[in-house]
Amino acid sequence: MKKDEIKQKRPFAPGIQWQLMLFIGGITLFTLLLVWGIITYALEPQYNRNIRAKLDSKAAAITALIDQSDAEISSRTYQGLYLNDEFWSGVSQTFRDKKINVDGNCVDFSDSTLRCLKAYESMYPCLLHESTGAFGGEFGYNLDTRIAIQLRQKLFQDGSLYQIVKIGSSMQMCVGRLSADGQYGVIVSASLAQITTAAEVLRAILGPVALILLVLDLLLAILFSRWFTNPIRKLSNGAQEIASGNYDVQIKVERHDEIGRLAEDFNHMVTEVKRSAQLEKDILANVSHDLRTPLTLIKGYAETVRDLTGSDDAKRTEQCSIIVDETNRLSTLVNSVMELSKVQSGAERPNLVDFDMSDLCFEVAGRYDALCDKNHWQLDLQANEPCPVSADPAMMERVMHNLLGNAFHHIGADGVVVLRAIPQEKGCRIEIEDHGPGIPPEDLPYIFDRYYRARQDSGRTGTGLGLSITKAILQQHGFAFGVDSAVGRGSTFWFEMKDTRK
Repeated sequence: MKKDEIKQKRPFAPGIQWQLMLFIGGITLFTLLLVWGIITYALEPQYNRNIRAKLDSKAAAITALIDQSDAEISSRTYQGLYLNDEFWSGVSQTFRDKKINVDGNCVDFSDSTLRCLKAYESMYPCLLHESTGAFGGEFGYNLDTRIAIQLRQKLFQDGSLYQIVKIGSSMQMCVGRLSADGQYGVIVSASLAQITTAAEVLRAILGPVALILLVLDLLLAILFSRWFTNPIRKLSNGAQEIASGNYDVQIKVERHDEIGRLAEDFNHMVTEVKRSAQLEKDILANVSHDLRTPLTLIKGYAETVRDLTGSDDAKRTEQCSIIVDETNRLSTLVNSVMELSKVQSGAERPNLVDFDMSDLCFEVAGRYDALCDKNHWQLDLQANEPCPVSADPAMMERVMHNLLGNAFHHIGADGVVVLRAIPQEKGCRIEIEDHGPGIPPEDLPYIFDRYYRARQDSGRTGTGLGLSITKAILQQHGFAFGVDSAVGRGSTFWFEMKDTRK
């Protein structure tokens, strides 16, 4: 399928840049709507609640002055109204000293006749007393207006008062309290025109402000999204380059956040992909070579037996033996590839059993007696202490055969290979040491890879899969493993038989 066809079949979806723009624009719009809702539905009620609480507090404090007075504060006779001057002087002094702050308020005192005893005005205009002003600076009041009498009547009937009076564009909140004996009423009021005007002004300017903010946010969103998505576009272009076969792509890491770490991981991935691609070529070359040689020999000797030496028993037997040897070599290679495939794919899983690893080391070492006697080599077994472990014995036997085979393949001039079983807490450490040529430092990270061979191993026989199978088995068990080596001094392959997985 062509690249253009894949693009045509891909469903449409907005890119990250558009998603960021829509997200920021949506957040801005939501915020503006929230502000508008607060101004419209919450600002004025909350302001009214605050004003009412303050007026309630002042009305309670003023009625407390009346309740605390030992003498009558007023009296009415046929001659008229009599006021207790001492009491009212004290009230006036309290207001002047700000012990009860009535600045910006109107305070109306009345008795059960619903007529005003006294009023303190610090508010203009006052809807209760119909305050009026003159050019000379004098103010006039009507203390017993219809509205005031209605509010006093409601106060004496209900025992308390809360009412908002509205005349034209003016609004006034009134809160009232009765004295303890129910003879006197106090109404404290404040203007609400300011908050109403403020809310209207805010609502009026919110539209243009919202439009300006939305445009600015969209511009900033465009700039931010371009900056934010630029490294992602580079990663996308790099991935396309890799898909086309160019493994020399490297993304410049310019940031230290998650996207910067993603770029670092991408570069690491490219390095590994490049190495894997090269390894794949090497695998193909090695397998082709390993298969071609025995197949060529088998074909050649089979044709020779058929055409030339079929009647010569000695030559026929010799050539048939070569065919059998090469067939065994082919079988070994195929079996190794299949074994590695099964272990790596998880088709063959470990069957965990509790056993003594020292006993298994003795058993495996005994199978190399004939090889050592034939070549005058020595396998030094150091496994004198019990090493109880939990693992798959058959797989562990395979691992030791692979590592011992590798050690004998690189045996040093002294002809000694050492096998150690070292007890550890909750496990055992196995070491297989040779005194051969050692492994160069640049080859150590790749020594367990498939078909990887150090430079000094080039041209040697073998499938190149033994250490890869060992790695796959140990990883399945969760065992740590590695190799310590120095050029000219030999190598020590090791693994620790305790599960390190969490």
